[in-house]
Amino acid sequence: DFVLVWEEVGARAEEGSSRSERRKAQLARWRNKFTQNLQNAGILLEKTASEKKTIHYLNLSAPWDVLVYYAEELILRAPLQAQPNPNFNTSDRILRKLYIPNLMAESLPNRPLDYYTCAFRKSKMEKFLGCENHDTYFTNTQRHRIVYELLARTVYGKRKRAEVGVARLLNEGAYTAAFPLHEGPFELPEYEVHPDELNQRQVLFQYWARWSKWYKYQPLDHIREYFGEKIALYFAWLGFYTAWLLPAAVVGAFVFVSGLMSMGTNTPAKEICNSGGSYLMCPLCKTCKPWNISDICPMAQVGYLFDHPGTVFFSVFMSFWAVTFLEYWKRKMATLAHHWDCMDFQEEEERPRPEFAAMAPSIEYNPVTGVKEPYFPERARLSRMLTGSMVIIIMLCVVMIFLVSVIMYRGIVSVMMYRTGSFVLKVHLMHNITLKDFSLTFMDSYLFKDFFYCLICLFWDAWTEMHRTQTQYEDAFTFKVFVFQFVNFYSSPFYVAFFKGRFVGYPGHYGTLLGMRNEECGPGGCLIELAEQLFIIMVGKQLISNVQEFVIPYVKAWQQKRALNKVRGTQNSQEPRRWEEDYQLVECEGLFEEYLEIVLQFGFITIFVAAFPLAPLFALLNNWAEVRLDAHKFVCEYRRPVAERAQNIGVWFNILEALSHLSVIVNAFLIAFTSDFLPRLLYQYKFDNDLNGYVNFTLAYAPPSYTSHPMCRYKAFRDNNGNYTLIYWELLAVRLGFIIAFEHVVFIVLRAIDWMVPDVPESLGLKVKRERYLAKQALADNQEALLVSHRGSASSQG
Repeated sequence: DFVLVWEEVGARAEEGSSRSERRKAQLARWRNKFTQNLQNAGILLEKTASEKKTIHYLNLSAPWDVLVYYAEELILRAPLQAQPNPNFNTSDRILRKLYIPNLMAESLPNRPLDYYTCAFRKSKMEKFLGCENHDTYFTNTQRHRIVYELLARTVYGKRKRAEVGVARLLNEGAYTAAFPLHEGPFELPEYEVHPDELNQRQVLFQYWARWSKWYKYQPLDHIREYFGEKIALYFAWLGFYTAWLLPAAVVGAFVFVSGLMSMGTNTPAKEICNSGGSYLMCPLCKTCKPWNISDICPMAQVGYLFDHPGTVFFSVFMSFWAVTFLEYWKRKMATLAHHWDCMDFQEEEERPRPEFAAMAPSIEYNPVTGVKEPYFPERARLSRMLTGSMVIIIMLCVVMIFLVSVIMYRGIVSVMMYRTGSFVLKVHLMHNITLKDFSLTFMDSYLFKDFFYCLICLFWDAWTEMHRTQTQYEDAFTFKVFVFQFVNFYSSPFYVAFFKGRFVGYPGHYGTLLGMRNEECGPGGCLIELAEQLFIIMVGKQLISNVQEFVIPYVKAWQQKRALNKVRGTQNSQEPRRWEEDYQLVECEGLFEEYLEIVLQFGFITIFVAAFPLAPLFALLNNWAEVRLDAHKFVCEYRRPVAERAQNIGVWFNILEALSHLSVIVNAFLIAFTSDFLPRLLYQYKFDNDLNGYVNFTLAYAPPSYTSHPMCRYKAFRDNNGNYTLIYWELLAVRLGFIIAFEHVVFIVLRAIDWMVPDVPESLGLKVKRERYLAKQALADNQEALLVSHRGSASSQG
C-alpha cells in the first residue's frame, strides 16, 4: 500500500565528523521509533534494500482489521446500491439527441461503477455491496488514504515539539521519499492484449495521456479512481474551462477579423497618413526634435485592430461569458462532488491536520459532528494571522519598488533611443526593446521572488496560523501567494493601461518623477502597447511555460536516475522491483503551480480583453496542450501521489469569481479612459459623423510660453494657456457616465444569470434525497438504538 525510502549515502566520507554521526544516529532513532509505532498500530512492514545496502525500502500494508477500523473513523463511503453511470458531457447528450456522430466520445474499458453510498459502519457490514471479499472491498486509493492517515499521525519523537508524521520526517531527512505504488508499467505489452486486461495506469496512458487523444473527452472517473478526487477535480475544471474557451475564442477571432477588414474605413488613420507636415508634434524629450504625426502612420493603422467598436462588444460579451462559465461550473462541481461522494467532505468528514492536533492547546467538541477534537483559540490564531499579513505587505512593497525602478529604466532607455537614428527606428527600438525588457525582466525576477515568498508563506501557514484542516491550510497558503502573484504579474499591464501617459503635463510644464520626465504613451497610444504586452504574455510566456513543463520532468528524471546509480553502483544484476522503478520517478509537486498558471491566464483573458481580443484563442491553444502535458506528467513521469479527497477546487473558485467581477470594472475604465472609443463617439455626435477632422480635434497647441518649439502640437484637450477646455470636461462626464452605465447594466445581467442558473441541478437534488433515504434504511438499527438510549437517559433525568 505504501513505500518509505531512505538512503545511506556518503557514510564513509562522513565518519570523521562527530556532528554528522550524531545527526545520523538521531535520524535512525526517529525511524526506529516511527516504525515501532506503526507496528503497534497494526501496519505490516517488509524491509528490503538495494544490492549494496545503500538504499532501503520499507513496504507497508494495512490488514483487514486496520482498514475496517480506520474506514469508520475517517468516514469513508460504503456502497449500498449500484446505479447506471451518468453521462456528464452536455455536448455528447446534445449530439446524441441530434443523431450526429460524436468524434470526442470513446468507449473505455473497466469504467468504475457508480453507487449510492453512506458512511461506513463496521456493525453494518452485511448491508454493503462486496463486503464478503476482503481483498477487493476497499479500493487501492482508499487503502492508500488509510495508510497515509496513519503515517501522518504517528509520533516519532516528542508530541509537544510536533514531532509527528511522515511529512516532518521527510523534511528532516530521515526518509527521502514516501509514496504509494503505481499499478504496474504504463507501456503496453509487446503482445496484443484485450483492453479489459490493461491495468489502470495503462488505461489512463492509452486513452488519456497520449497526444493523439487531444480531442477526446477526459476519462474523469478513471482519473478519480487512480489519483483521487482532488486531482480529478483539477482536470475536470481544466477540461470544462478549455471547452468554454471555444466560443470565446471564436467571437474574439471574429472581432479581430472584423477590425482587420474595416481598417480601410478608419478615417483618423487616413488623416494621420495623409497629413504630411501639417501636424508638427512637440518633442518627446528635452534633447529630442519635433516630429510629424504622419511618421506614425503604420502604428495608427495597426492600433485600430485593438481599438474599434467591436472590442466594446467583446468586453461585454466576455463579462457575461466569465460569470456564466462560473455558474455552470458550480453545477458541474456539485454534480461531480455527489458522484464522487464528496458533498459533505469539508463540513463533516475532513479530519484535523496532525500538526494542528499536536500543537493545539486544548480539546473541545466539534459543533458539527459533536466529537471531541483539538482546539486552538480563535483570538490567538487571529493575532497570528494579522502578524503574518505584514509579510504580504512587505513583499508587495518590494514588487512596487521594483516596478518604479523598471519605469525609470524605461524612461532612460527611451531618451537614449530618441537621440539616435531615424524616427521610425526610434519608435521600433523603443517599443521592441524597452517593452520586451519590461515584460521579460518581470518574468525573470518572478522566479526568485516567487520561490522566496512561497517559502515564507509555507512556513508561516504551517507553524504560525494553525489552520485546523488541510483544506483551510491550503486555501490560506493559496490566497497569500496569489495576492503576491497578482501584483507581480498584473502591475505592468495595469501601469500601461491606467497610469502611463496620465501625468505627463503639457509643454513647458511637464510632470516629473524623481527628477525625470514622466513617461508618455508611445506614438500609437497606450492601448497598442498593452496589446503588445498581452501578446508577449499570452504567446511568449505560455510557450516557454509549456516547453518547461515538457522538458523539466525529463531532466529531473535523468538527474534522479543518475544520482541513484551513484548511490547503488552501476552494476545491478537483478531486474528492478516495482518500488525501485517508482523511486526513480520524479516526486509529484502538487497542483498549486498548475492552478496558478491557468487562473492567471483567466485573469488576462477577462480583465484586459478589450485590448487584445485574440487572448481567448491563444488560451485555448495553450490549454489543449496543457491537458495532455499534465496528464503525461501524472501518468508517466511522477510518482503516484497520495489520493486526496476534495469537495471542490477550494479558494481558487473564489479567486475566479473576484477576477470575473474585477474584469467588469477594469474593462469599463479601459474603454472609457484608455481607448479612443468615447472621444470618437462624442466627436461623431457633436461635429462629424464620418470623423473628418478628428485628429485636429484631439491635438492642442503648445502655450506661447513654450519658446523652444512654438506652435507645436500635443495630444490633449487644452487651450493655448494649458488649461482644460470645455470638451475635456464634457468628455470626462461622458466617460464617468459610461462607466456607471456599463457596470450597472453588466452587474444587473450577471445577477440575473446567477438567479436563473441554480447551483445544484434539479436531477441531482433527487439523487441526494434517494441516497439519504437508502443510508437511513441501512443505518436504521443504529438510529433506533440511539433513539432508545436518548429516551432512557431523558427518563432517568426526569
